[in-house]
Amino acid sequence: MKRLIEALLALLLVLAIGCSTAAANTYETNGSYTATDAEQQTAAPADAPEPPVESTETQHSEEETTMKNPIATITMKDGGVMKLELYPDMAPNTVKNFIALANAGFYDGLTFHRIYAGFMIQGGDPEGNGTGGPGYSIKGEFAANGVDNTISHKRGVISMARAQDPDSAGSQFFIMHADGPFLDGQYAAFGMLIEGFTTLDAIAATPTTYQGREKSLPLVDVVIESIRVDTFGVDYGEPEKIR
Repeated sequence: MKRLIEALLALLLVLAIGCSTAAANTYETNGSYTATDAEQQTAAPADAPEPPVESTETQHSEEETTMKNPIATITMKDGGVMKLELYPDMAPNTVKNFIALANAGFYDGLTFHRIYAGFMIQGGDPEGNGTGGPGYSIKGEFAANGVDNTISHKRGVISMARAQDPDSAGSQFFIMHADGPFLDGQYAAFGMLIEGFTTLDAIAATPTTYQGREKSLPLVDVVIESIRVDTFGVDYGEPEKIR
């Protein structure tokens, strides 16, 4: 009798485990999972509120408040256009100076007076011969002058021209036609060409003759119609000047 009772208990235990296992792994014939009663009790109710989702309107407004770097547009008299992104985080006073001069119309009608294919094109001189400027100078924002400016002089980079004095830059600038890493840390690079490499190449292809030992004097005037900088509503203020 005792053995019969033990056998019956063992059979009931096996059946209980089997039912439990089957309930925990129930699938419909199409392979989709069917929750067990216990799982349905612990699952979130059907009418539970969904977690909040940020609206596209909120996302857009945050994007609008993100500061954009200024964009300079150089329009040539022949219709060519170059656009450059300026980097105030690297050369803040240099960018302020360029914005102030450009948006005041200083560069309108000036030329690229020095063109050296495979190196750079230089402009921004009201005298048109490399001797002029705005009547003041600014501090040179580059490593050799104590400023942490890490922009490398790669093709398309815009940088300030200067004399031997590190703080002698004023209005003249140059745009790299090819990489020139030997200029890094010695000149205040402050932006990068983002559109208009074809225009850059066309200017660099201008026929030139020698001025001194350098063949970089254009045989025809390469005229800048205008330079304007879009600051996207940010007022960068006036540059600090050295008289």
